[in-house]
Amino acid sequence: MRLLIAEDDSDLREVMAKKLKAEGYAVDACSDGREALDFLELADYDAAVLDIMMPKMDGLELVRRLREKGKLTPIIFLTARDAVSDRVKGLDGGANDYLTKPFSFEELTARLRALTRTASQKPLNIYTVGDLSLNIETREVERAGRRIELTATEFALLEYLMRNAGRALSRQKIEDHIWNCDYEGGTNVVDVYIAYLRRKIDEGHEQKLIRTLRGIGYTIRDGQ
Repeated sequence: MRLLIAEDDSDLREVMAKKLKAEGYAVDACSDGREALDFLELADYDAAVLDIMMPKMDGLELVRRLREKGKLTPIIFLTARDAVSDRVKGLDGGANDYLTKPFSFEELTARLRALTRTASQKPLNIYTVGDLSLNIETREVERAGRRIELTATEFALLEYLMRNAGRALSRQKIEDHIWNCDYEGGTNVVDVYIAYLRRKIDEGHEQKLIRTLRGIGYTIRDGQ
């Protein structure tokens, strides 16, 4: 895959480019918005990672111009701004995803995989992680060939985890996605339902799929 990185911090830009190239991506990198726009207009990228605060042209203006020209390149905004209003502004401005600094490189690559998969394929009806499968259409869940019965809330939580397999999901992000504004349950509702899922999904299996990310939240993934 071909990626563009636009970041005015030279150290961060070089580190990202080096690590993404090591992951097998073809990477172009630049330091300002005007140059980034030139790159994106002249070439077809599978995705672009753009800082918002860049010289010559900020990321918001860049994406606005790009979308006006009909370019649908998937965009991840990378920025130190973490206010909800900033995220909303960025996403409403045409970006596909938003990652705040500091960030983990593993999360960046996971978001890139999800973004490019969504852009290039139809939504999957079946999600798999290791020997665990979830069928959105039939709402069936199996692990190692054994059917697992889940409540509606458990299914919704597992589906969200599997749609975002490998990504770090905060408790707040999970709660906002699964429960509506009228919910008046306890503050540890996510932990409670994760415990329910673990008993049904991981209990009795040597390989545990649902992982706790200390200080962050949860993820689901295969392997160590």
